[in-house]
Amino acid sequence: MKKTGQCLLAAVFAEPESALALDLPQWSLLISQARRANVLARLGFLLQASGTYDGIPVKPKQHLASALVFADRFGVALHYELSCIGAAFNTLDWPLVCLKGSAYAVAGNRAGLGRQFSDVDILVPEASLPEVEAALIKAGWMTTTLDPYDQRYYRQWMHEIPPMRNLRRQTTIDVHHNILPKTAQCCPDASKLLAHIVPVPGTDYWVLAPEDRVLHSAAHLFYGGEWDNGFRDLSDLDLLLREFSVEPDFWLKLPQRAVELKQETPLYYLLRYTSNMLKTPIPEAVMEASQAYAPSIIKARAMDGLFMKVLLPNHPSCHDASRQFACFLLHIRSHWLRMPFYLLLPHLARKAWHQLFPG
Repeated sequence: MKKTGQCLLAAVFAEPESALALDLPQWSLLISQARRANVLARLGFLLQASGTYDGIPVKPKQHLASALVFADRFGVALHYELSCIGAAFNTLDWPLVCLKGSAYAVAGNRAGLGRQFSDVDILVPEASLPEVEAALIKAGWMTTTLDPYDQRYYRQWMHEIPPMRNLRRQTTIDVHHNILPKTAQCCPDASKLLAHIVPVPGTDYWVLAPEDRVLHSAAHLFYGGEWDNGFRDLSDLDLLLREFSVEPDFWLKLPQRAVELKQETPLYYLLRYTSNMLKTPIPEAVMEASQAYAPSIIKARAMDGLFMKVLLPNHPSCHDASRQFACFLLHIRSHWLRMPFYLLLPHLARKAWHQLFPG
């Protein structure tokens, strides 16, 4: 098999068995792409799951083995951090609901395999924010920003309070009360998310319902403006869909929940790009139904041109100079989707001023 350049990592993720046909230069490229995409450990897990890990050359296996050890240590640290957060929640009347990477880890989802991240995300009712924040402060977390404007920006407009850092361990927690900013037109009713949370058996943790985990991941990816982890996040979606598709009525519930939570557009994009780039098996009827949420032909082609660049690993072999411009345009788009113009313009002007004249 000769797969080079930008298709290599996506091709192996879509078909892990194909890695057995790679020569050493291709392995070098694959390892480099996976490292830049923050999925090197996940690559190792996928190769193990497919039964091909033992058949790969010694040198690539050393890189993968090192990444797998680090991922194991990360998992130990994560569960310790969650136990500390859980201890702070013992004084509250609300369970510890994990989001994104921490949710995948505690729920044992395949999307948690080899996934490493810089902060723990949790979800609480907005009305409970004062007591949750007070409990975390008492347990050793403090806000990371004291700037009055930033405090107001988070608390008045966003879907989370300012990040909190533990004074001893220097770990960070993001306390969410929704999955999208309050100023976004497609911001869902958080009570609908909280009404469907499910307990993780054998633990004190809770997570979003399977369909909501998928839609949250899609909203985070396709409404976000940071793309260094774009391929990893697309892989999250691929693994979640493959895992949850075996559950009864999943493909019926997913589009229904997308409508209930106003996430039809992220649903369209997640189905389009997971199937196109990672060959995620999606029922034809679901793909056809998602066309109801498709943009115009011109806009769809424009979005393909942007997303197909930024969802590839941020590696020199995977993109040209236009990727940086695509990232810039999608960064602007993310702000546009999250804030109305009358708030966005002064916000961006203030940020630009402080970048030009810091302090």
